[in-house]
Amino acid sequence: QVHLVESGGGLVQPGGSLSLSCAASGSIFSIGYMGWYRQAPGKQRDLVARITSTGSTNYADSVKGRFTISRDNAKNTVYLQMNSLKPEDTAVYYCNADVLMRGAIVARAYWGQGTQVSVSS
Repeated sequence: QVHLVESGGGLVQPGGSLSLSCAASGSIFSIGYMGWYRQAPGKQRDLVARITSTGSTNYADSVKGRFTISRDNAKNTVYLQMNSLKPEDTAVYYCNADVLMRGAIVARAYWGQGTQVSVSS
């Protein structure tokens, strides 16, 4: 089994910063892309940012220039640095990873449990 554990959410004022991290553990052979999604109340879950195993990134237009995704392959961990936060960034943030387990033939996507990010004065 594979587990993704997120940390770093919380409450911050508009214009502030937060950093999220997500560590994957378990019987892992390799991890392809890793990413962050978010879901606000009453809305669908949307991609925030994604990074491949070689470091290529893509971002939602709404967070470009404010958020930075990175990863440490040795630690199977992905990070999201969020700056200049806005109230509309308020959501539950979910970690996502494409994991090939040891002994498996096909990789599959795994999700973390989610961490709340609230931006409010």
